[in-house]
Amino acid sequence: MTTSTVTIESIVAALNAKVHTPELDLDRPVSSACASDLMSDVLAFSKPKSILLTGLNTPQTIRTADVADIVAVCLTFGKAPSEDTVRLAVESNIPLISTALSLFSAGGRLFVLGLCGCVETK
Repeated sequence: MTTSTVTIESIVAALNAKVHTPELDLDRPVSSACASDLMSDVLAFSKPKSILLTGLNTPQTIRTADVADIVAVCLTFGKAPSEDTVRLAVESNIPLISTALSLFSAGGRLFVLGLCGCVETK
């Protein structure tokens, strides 16, 4: 069985996303996806090396991602980050992207790309 690696760069293409931190490496592997607007849920349920999909557009999102070992953050619903959020993402070395897609649609595309969710039920 062949396993392909999902990178931030391939996620950008799949989500037709805008990159807000072009100086950061987008060739990093991503192991799963976490989708939430509640940062307490991200801290409780995310897996390391995940991408965070969220509609929450604040610097706190980046701080939470840093603590949770998230490798990238994607803002959904066409939201654009503030300068403070972009600056913190660069300082934290966490690529920040945005997509016009809804949280649901973005998550579906990442599933098709091969990523599983952070919390899988049996």
